[in-house]
Amino acid sequence: MTAQGNSPDGNGQGQTASDSGQVGGLTSEWGRVDPDGTVYVRTADGERAVGQYPEGTPEEALAFFTRRFDALAFEVQLLEQRVRAEALTPDEATESIKKVAAQLVEPNAVGDVVGLSARLDALGPLIGLQRGQRRADRARKLEEAHTRKQEIVAEAEKISQGKDWRNGVNRLRDLLEEWKALPRLERKRDDELWHRFSSARTSYTRRRKTHFAELGEKREGARVVKQRLLKEAEELSTSTDWGPTSSRFRALMSDWKAAGAAPREVEEDLWQRFRAAQDTFFGARDAANAEQDREFEANAEKKKELLVEAEKLLPVSDLEAAKRAFRDIADRWDAAGKVPRDQMKTLEGRIRKVEQAIRSVEDDKWRRSDPEKSARADDMLGQLERAISDIETNLDKARASGDDRKIRELEENLASRQQFLEMARKAASDFS
Repeated sequence: MTAQGNSPDGNGQGQTASDSGQVGGLTSEWGRVDPDGTVYVRTADGERAVGQYPEGTPEEALAFFTRRFDALAFEVQLLEQRVRAEALTPDEATESIKKVAAQLVEPNAVGDVVGLSARLDALGPLIGLQRGQRRADRARKLEEAHTRKQEIVAEAEKISQGKDWRNGVNRLRDLLEEWKALPRLERKRDDELWHRFSSARTSYTRRRKTHFAELGEKREGARVVKQRLLKEAEELSTSTDWGPTSSRFRALMSDWKAAGAAPREVEEDLWQRFRAAQDTFFGARDAANAEQDREFEANAEKKKELLVEAEKLLPVSDLEAAKRAFRDIADRWDAAGKVPRDQMKTLEGRIRKVEQAIRSVEDDKWRRSDPEKSARADDMLGQLERAISDIETNLDKARASGDDRKIRELEENLASRQQFLEMARKAASDFS
């Protein structure tokens, strides 16, 4: 085994006592052996006896005590490595140095004991720097923890005022675990923040419990309402009164949605039964309607033939004949009966179109023969003709007198009145 040590000239090469000097002749750089087997170590204060090795040769005696020094040197080297790697806290490092230093007080070993002690002393300033750095790191971590705890409190207080009952409780649990992992602050600050955090959690928990209690009451009420609606739906499921029952089922569905959710353990079962009652009724209604549509198909064919006959009446050339023919077709149309629902709109639309066309011709004829409108048109024509006659008389007078301004005004007035007269005659012709 070898150990590092400083030679007396201070070159720091870490030579061991067994590597330096000549053991032969009973001396080495750091010690010697007397003929009686006493082994001495050389120090700055002179020689010091470290023990005897009478059983062996002087060389074996010196080697024995040198190996003891090597063991001490190895402990110093290991301690240096651990201190520089910060594998020990400053307090642990200081305590370890004390223990090794105690072994270097007049050790029974041959080697550079003073050098080993100096190497231990050199670790003191390094430990001091590490201690200062740890204090700084501790202060920084505490400040970071303080900031983070403030953030945790703010978030918890915000959650406590909200209504996120599902995610909120999970988030508060996560925040609590994070709080526990953070270092404790100065007692007053830590207690103050913890009180706010704890109060927020308590407030949220109380509000959440109140919410779910109220929700439970609402769901229990919804259960009662839905059970009543279900009972009625199941009673109606065999009804063949298709129209009113269909309307009632639509009302039941609206009431079902308005009732809200029942307790989870019964909600799905209630809904499945309610929907089954609906399906039973509407399935039977659709089957009945399909059968009825098949029966109505022959009626549709009759109405299609009547449509061909009715549409031949257009365009109307003889109004009275068209009206008589359409009344006959309309009577036969009504007698033909109902048609399948998917054809009803198309067929009714076509027959209404013929009816409206005939009615439009009739309305136009009435408008043309309206006595009151004809009288008003004749009266307007008379007024315009008399006004034009007066303007022509005045125009002749103006031309005779040579009044150019008057002539120009009367000519413009005459042209305007004649234009109105032409329009009135055209309108009056509609009533002739």
